[in-house]
Amino acid sequence: MSISNLLLPAVLFFALGFLARVIRSDLRFPPDLAKVLSIYLLMAIGLHGGYELAKVDLVVALNSIMWALILGFSLPVIGYIALVATRKVNPMDAAAISAHYGSVSAGTFLTAIAYLDNINVSYETYPLIMLAVMESPAIIVGLILAARARQSLARESTVVSSGETAAIAADAGVNGGGAGFLALLRDAFTNGSVVILVGSMVIGAISTPSGMEKLFPFINDIFMGVLCLFLFEMGMVASRRISDFRKVGWVLGMFGIVMPLVGGVIGVYVGSNILGFSVGGATLVAVLGASASYIAVPPAMRLAVPEANPSFYLTLSLGITFPFNVIVGIPLYHTMAQALAG
Repeated sequence: MSISNLLLPAVLFFALGFLARVIRSDLRFPPDLAKVLSIYLLMAIGLHGGYELAKVDLVVALNSIMWALILGFSLPVIGYIALVATRKVNPMDAAAISAHYGSVSAGTFLTAIAYLDNINVSYETYPLIMLAVMESPAIIVGLILAARARQSLARESTVVSSGETAAIAADAGVNGGGAGFLALLRDAFTNGSVVILVGSMVIGAISTPSGMEKLFPFINDIFMGVLCLFLFEMGMVASRRISDFRKVGWVLGMFGIVMPLVGGVIGVYVGSNILGFSVGGATLVAVLGASASYIAVPPAMRLAVPEANPSFYLTLSLGITFPFNVIVGIPLYHTMAQALAG
């Protein structure tokens, strides 16, 4: 089963795009097509997540939603601190990478469900709600971290060009206490990627079921085809900048394995000891904590943090963390959940 899950069309199209650049193919995407694909993916994910959210009892699910938000906001911070501490990854790349590890991989989650079904292990439905909720917080955290890094770079530039006094003045005006942080929050919540994702989720939640059913061909039937196109283009982008990955490859390679383990341990503890889920449910929460997004976050970071290197976050999420979770992680998280259940 593990090998077949590595042969997903979306993953193979990412590899094909990467190969196209390696062999110096003349294939090129229209300049604005990647943005169009990004907008569609974010909209479809939001609509689908909102539709699923509307079908549950929000009172019963409130605790799960709260912990989904806690995980979504805290895991990127843990990842960012770890990456910056290595002194091998600049803050802009660290912000974009960490956002991927606070969000979730629907492909990994579905693989975990298939694994549990195959071994006849039951699970609660609430991790599905958590899956929908955890898409946005990590993007917001990533944007805030990127904005702070951008401000820091601007202040350093001001020091070089205008002296220390101008830098202090710029810092006071741009990042002055609570006002500066509120400005960062405003920018994060009004960013186009977040507006599309969260707004679409709200629309999906409040729309009538009959109205949403008419959208299913748009958000379901063509989704995988558009995802293949997007990852094909991102494979070409990653290949163009793969030489940058080699400079810090061993650091990022270790991060791509260690960070899922950290997230998995936290997730299985939350699912088992805090939320009180069964072994199957705790396994799914562990997978949510351990997975790295390759659908929602890459287009968001591509639009909002163009300074970040796509070869870093795409190679990590698709090339290292995804296969690690599919082959090693999911069975490991299930064993951990069994151990906690006693």
